[in-house]
Amino acid sequence: MRLTIDEYCKHFKMSKEMVSSKIRTKKLDYLIEEGQTYIVVTKDLFDKYNKDENYQEKNIIVKDNSQIIKPKTTVATVLALYQKENRFLKDKIVQLEAKIDKLIDDKEQMLRDERDKIEHIYSSKDTQLKNILELINKKLSLEKEQIVTTIHEVESFHYHNEEEIFEPKMVELKEYLRTLNIKSSQRKIIKKRFLDIYDSDIRVIHKDGKLYLDFSKYDYSDLLAY
Repeated sequence: MRLTIDEYCKHFKMSKEMVSSKIRTKKLDYLIEEGQTYIVVTKDLFDKYNKDENYQEKNIIVKDNSQIIKPKTTVATVLALYQKENRFLKDKIVQLEAKIDKLIDDKEQMLRDERDKIEHIYSSKDTQLKNILELINKKLSLEKEQIVTTIHEVESFHYHNEEEIFEPKMVELKEYLRTLNIKSSQRKIIKKRFLDIYDSDIRVIHKDGKLYLDFSKYDYSDLLAY
């Protein structure tokens, strides 16, 4: 059940300052709806406090047969109340930790299943990838003439000097990836593979901030897998 701050103060006989302090230090379980703060109280705690109150009312001290005096709240009573709240909060923390552990286990299992699925897909598509690379190489050989023409056009407008002109067998990675019928995310993954190894793998040629491939000399099937 849930109580407003005023209801909680009235029922548990606490000041608003004490209740606000407990909320700030997260000693009370609360929620906020439409700007109104509600304190969540278990039914057991609510009923237990009512029984304690009824017991205290039955032990009213009658003085001079006219004056009624209620027993004062003792330090022991306050400590007992704090201990009850601490036990409640500890139980709540144990429940939350159990839920968190279960969520973590479920997430890890989901990741393992996804990893196995991806590995299976890559394994089953090895042959397909080889066939695709062969088709791509054939396509590149047909485009060599066009690449040569482009290089000569660039040279005529002085965009590159003679040392910067690559032989037709050299293909820029970015341009090559555009010829593949793959998603943008897959192109990014492939490009990152080349960037990670370009300074340690002789198959990747780095020139003027661009990466080039030489299919006539090297096999890139491991780097172009998707």
